[in-house]
Amino acid sequence: MISGSIDTYGYLGEYIVSCQEKNGAIAWEPSSKIDPWDHVESAMGLDVLGFEESSKKAYEWLIDSQESDGSWFSEYKKEKVTNFRKETNFTAYIATGAWHHYLNFENKKFLQDLWPSIEKAMNFVLEGQTRDGDILWAKDKSNEWMDDSLLTGCSSIYKSLVCAQNISHELGLKKEAFKEEISKISEAIKNKPERFDRSWESKSRYSMDWYYPVLCGAIVGEEAQKRINEGWNKFVVKDLGCKCVEEEPWVTAAESCELVLALNKILEKEKAETVFNNVLNLADPKSNLFWTGYVFKDKKYWPIEKPSWTAAAVILAANSLYKFTKASNFF
Repeated sequence: MISGSIDTYGYLGEYIVSCQEKNGAIAWEPSSKIDPWDHVESAMGLDVLGFEESSKKAYEWLIDSQESDGSWFSEYKKEKVTNFRKETNFTAYIATGAWHHYLNFENKKFLQDLWPSIEKAMNFVLEGQTRDGDILWAKDKSNEWMDDSLLTGCSSIYKSLVCAQNISHELGLKKEAFKEEISKISEAIKNKPERFDRSWESKSRYSMDWYYPVLCGAIVGEEAQKRINEGWNKFVVKDLGCKCVEEEPWVTAAESCELVLALNKILEKEKAETVFNNVLNLADPKSNLFWTGYVFKDKKYWPIEKPSWTAAAVILAANSLYKFTKASNFF
């Protein structure tokens, strides 16, 4: 089925393309909902497999659907907005995807054409940065800031800001764009846990809060190794993969693949390969497409969906392990 050869992943790219609508938006499944973060993740999967035109089309949709304040809404279906919240990590992710696309295809015109949208997106996101460095997670449907921050969301934004800085430098605009803002959000992620989950129950029971600061490069070196080691037994189930939520008997393909990326960052390749091989068990034997997750207590796949972004996460994890492209060390 799937191996260390890039050719064996081509069908996943074709599936992602089958989820792409005429306007370029990539839905979770054909004719299903769309959110900007998972849309970009799916485009990144296409980059790895060489689907350059389909990936470029995905960014054309982002340009066309961007709001005047630089944001995107949280959810769309077909061409209608179905959730009017504006989430900062969703909006920021265009920079991560754009830099990944450029590293794969080295098309500077692509970056030049996209830069105005990236700059507007970053300006919107940074409006939500507090004096403590964390970035508020969203504006509500009334366009008011929601006064709390997410560790996973801020970690993703950190990565996006670094990518936006790289793009600015590559285009000869500014060598150290967003330097102060990156420093502030990094400090919040590393040293200000009180800034996150201020108004709701802690999300530390979610595995993403565990590995995302490592995956996105905000926490590195010995601290990164320590963080992964400390959470390992809470979230990783032997022979099955990574749980989404600590107390739930549910392993998920995307979280497991993202953990693979985090493990590769700290040079734990053996563990990364083990987790990746566990992920392969989440493929439907008939189609080889990946289910979202598996409830091991009930021995059932759940939910009954095969998202485009899960396929993309598998592709990105495989690239980080088997070095298919020059952007294999992107994370």
